[in-house]
Amino acid sequence: MNFTIKYQQIELHLPMHKSGFVNIIGKPNVGKSTLMNALMGEKLSIITPKAQTTRHRIRGILSGEDFQIVFSDTPGIIKPHYKLHEAMMQTVSQALTDADVMLCVMEIGDPSPIDEKTLSRLQQSESRILVLINKIDLGNQELLEKRVEEWKSLLPNAEVIPVSATEKYNCEYLLKRILESLPEGPAYYPKDEMTDKSQRFFISEIIREKILLNYRNEIPYCTEVVIEEFKEEEKIIRIRAVIYVLRESQQGILIGQGGLSLKRVGTKAREDMEIFLGKKVFLQMQVKIEKDWREKESKLKKFGYLE
Repeated sequence: MNFTIKYQQIELHLPMHKSGFVNIIGKPNVGKSTLMNALMGEKLSIITPKAQTTRHRIRGILSGEDFQIVFSDTPGIIKPHYKLHEAMMQTVSQALTDADVMLCVMEIGDPSPIDEKTLSRLQQSESRILVLINKIDLGNQELLEKRVEEWKSLLPNAEVIPVSATEKYNCEYLLKRILESLPEGPAYYPKDEMTDKSQRFFISEIIREKILLNYRNEIPYCTEVVIEEFKEEEKIIRIRAVIYVLRESQQGILIGQGGLSLKRVGTKAREDMEIFLGKKVFLQMQVKIEKDWREKESKLKKFGYLE
């Protein structure tokens, strides 16, 4: 017995979904973290006036009904002096190779905003490149036009966009251009996730931000913060943090006379933590000496800089 089955062809018009990775690179203090926070509408990366504030690659996930943008804020491009710096620059090197869209952030007042090696890699990159001339509120029209022409000649295939991350100027247009540049594809992360980092990571970053803002000279760059305990109770979250420094003299400066300096940092950090966590926080901090941690691979692995 023979059967003939006829199929009716049905065209499905499914909504197009775009997704991709958008990596943010540039020198220290050009506004990379401020830009990502502005695009995300949330503070994910800590911000201070000091260089090398960002040490880790921080992903911010911005999702809509028909898109998902995975931003990566990266450390500022520097010449390494320690193994810590080398690990940070490995992160930047990886960011130059795994992006669908590259955001190269330049400061309008900097006449040499990028090194030759990075420029060469950008010129050979297959990623969509958007050159962002940031802090235009600190410049003038003549200087802006000069910078635009400079970057058009250096990266002819890139689009040059003036922005002010602090004022959120042109951020809406930038998002539009990013979305237009992304490929079609499914979401890489659940739509309700905003980052791939843990609560402990952000708590440690809050403490490090307060250290950067409240101490001068080398002290902030010699510290690393580790959350040893995060215990959530019904009405309060108990957090125990260890701040590592290189030398005994740094330990004394960080703690301050009668513990007042460390107490001030703890108070400011706790206030931000309570906003971030939406709950009362009991914060306990301790300062320990870990000699040459910036040069020890075992410590850099422990602190999350190396795999």
